[in-house]
Amino acid sequence: MSRCDIRRHRYFSLYKFLILVVLTFSGTFLIKYTHNPCKLENIEDGTNSARSQICRDELYDLVRLEPEEHSELNCSKILKGDPDAIKKALEINAAIKKDNLYLTEQMYLNLTTDCKHFREFRKYITIPMSKEEEDFPIAYSMVIHENIEAFERLLRAIYFPQNIYCIHVDEKSSAQFKEAVKAITSCFDNVFVASKLEQVIYASWSRVQADLNCMEDLLKSNIQWKYLLNTCGSDFPLKTNAEIVRVLKSLNGKNTMESERPSQLKQRRWKYHYEVSDHISQTNTEKMPPPIASPMFTGNAYIVVSRDFVRYIFEEPQVQKFIDWAKDTYSPDEHIWASLNRMPGVPGSSPYSEKYEQSDMNSMARMVKWSYQEGDITKGAAYPPCTGLHRRAVCIYGAGDLSWLIKQHHLFANKFDPKVDDTTMQCMEEYIRYKTLYRDHL
Repeated sequence: MSRCDIRRHRYFSLYKFLILVVLTFSGTFLIKYTHNPCKLENIEDGTNSARSQICRDELYDLVRLEPEEHSELNCSKILKGDPDAIKKALEINAAIKKDNLYLTEQMYLNLTTDCKHFREFRKYITIPMSKEEEDFPIAYSMVIHENIEAFERLLRAIYFPQNIYCIHVDEKSSAQFKEAVKAITSCFDNVFVASKLEQVIYASWSRVQADLNCMEDLLKSNIQWKYLLNTCGSDFPLKTNAEIVRVLKSLNGKNTMESERPSQLKQRRWKYHYEVSDHISQTNTEKMPPPIASPMFTGNAYIVVSRDFVRYIFEEPQVQKFIDWAKDTYSPDEHIWASLNRMPGVPGSSPYSEKYEQSDMNSMARMVKWSYQEGDITKGAAYPPCTGLHRRAVCIYGAGDLSWLIKQHHLFANKFDPKVDDTTMQCMEEYIRYKTLYRDHL
């Protein structure tokens, strides 16, 4: 595949970024952007008038994320599972990887010297898409440590002006990565870096503390958000903001996350005291039992919780005591939220009766494909095999996963990585953006 072909497939190539950087430094902008005259009331015209359709068409022309030139990448067919389209996507992705056409921290630093043009060039949606969404703001805690392009594309996919976004950057991240994140967040009034950063050590308390730092900051915001969703840099939404809002409203104050009875093996995670340096290690010292009357449960780091839940964990002495107790356990993000969500009296929680147990597949927070649960679903496997790669037993999705993935009820999925499969992420972007504007499938 030629370099020209690659440019068609890569909608924001290295070369286009360099052109804009040169124009930015020279103080001249030759790229013109059309100001969209449509307002929320025009877009949301309940009569489905011609004016509403024109407004959606005009806005979509400005913010569409499909390739700007003719491309052989057919996301519509890929999302339907067409084998020829998926094969072509693999060829295109191989060419992108060969030419290393990825966005760097320095590119973002250069682009964000003019925030207005950054938002327009990167095609952010800067108006609410419905009154319902405007009246139901969502808070996001985003814990990241590398891969600036994946982070920025995730932010762009979920960004709306009525929501609020706290970004926790691992204290161990490179100085340039931190600088690039701060530059991106500075271009938005409702996106900010957490006031306190942690050195996040895998499977240690620091992962929970990162979310707690963002939660505390988000509670101080003037935006009266209704629910909090936590994400990491390799997540991507499966639903539009409007769909997420409707799901959250249907929860009516309840939380949703994985929460199941622990195995004997997982109970060792809080039976012993763990020490943390640059990694976490078990000691022979046994801990006191959990300081709560209800049982312990296991789940994962991904949660969908109400504002009342977040406020409660900072105000309730019993919860604070439980949090202090859990700080020297192994992978506390996989039992602290799950246990709190089954504790009586906690806002949005469920009873700890076994009838209320919820697997990750049945919760709404996150779709994750684990390698040891993949296989033939007609023979009892949880999901079909991953068509991408695995990292720590988790599937990094490939184009062949998308037709199955978009049928799931989860709000987000993990993992996506443009450096592993850019075309897969590109098709998800195109799918979400089209559905956002037209409330219909691509």
